[in-house]
Amino acid sequence: MRMLLAAGLALAIGSTPALAEHHEAGRDEARVEKFAELPYWPGYWVSEYQAGTTITGLAPIFTENAERTAEDYAQVMALRGERAPWNEEGLRRQQAAREASGGRKALGWGYPMMMNSATPLAFIINPELTIIINAYNETRYIYTDGREMPDEYDMWPTTWGTSVGHWEGNTLVATTAMVKDPTEFFHGSPALSEEAIYVERIHLEGDRLVSEMTITDPVTLSEPWNVTVSWVRDEGFDRMIQVDWDNDRTGNDGELNTIELEAVE
Repeated sequence: MRMLLAAGLALAIGSTPALAEHHEAGRDEARVEKFAELPYWPGYWVSEYQAGTTITGLAPIFTENAERTAEDYAQVMALRGERAPWNEEGLRRQQAAREASGGRKALGWGYPMMMNSATPLAFIINPELTIIINAYNETRYIYTDGREMPDEYDMWPTTWGTSVGHWEGNTLVATTAMVKDPTEFFHGSPALSEEAIYVERIHLEGDRLVSEMTITDPVTLSEPWNVTVSWVRDEGFDRMIQVDWDNDRTGNDGELNTIELEAVE
């Protein structure tokens, strides 16, 4: 009996690698098929109306024209909120954020502004996950493996929120929740609350990537805010160079932001 059990055990153990190999092969084949169905967005993408931004940090529309209007800002950085349908609380928060922004140092872009900045983005797509990363080490993970948004008791507000999504043909549909007040991280962000829900539909239109975003926020918005953000390839990048915010020399002369001179030793 012991010999039979030992023989059976040896047979089972001996067959395990073969079974595992067959299982892995089948899974890999299915994954390759899923990859073939996904779009490919190579290159490095920069917000369309900020393409050509120089070391000044100002988009071409601002360097070419002395005056900067609210409409200019609304075009260049649509997510700043100039056209958002703010309610009374939203207007109060937005005004307070702008009044406190003079000369304030930045920690990065955060979400949603990293999707509307002059900093290049890369989209890394696989069947289970799309990763969006920029040159300031800011990273978004959009899970497309079929999971639902986590239970509200299993989430907490973070700078980039929690994102789940799915593919509708060549369009990535992503829902993001639990984003910490964006103005705490970057002063030029919209003053949305932590209850805001962001839904993005990202797809390729010719040589442009386009995101049709709908934001709902019962705290700060009177109705859903529909905004479109687009990107073009940044031809000046052949690789992603990671940097940090260790040279932010934003100053303020009491009215306008300035560039601080480096300290003289």
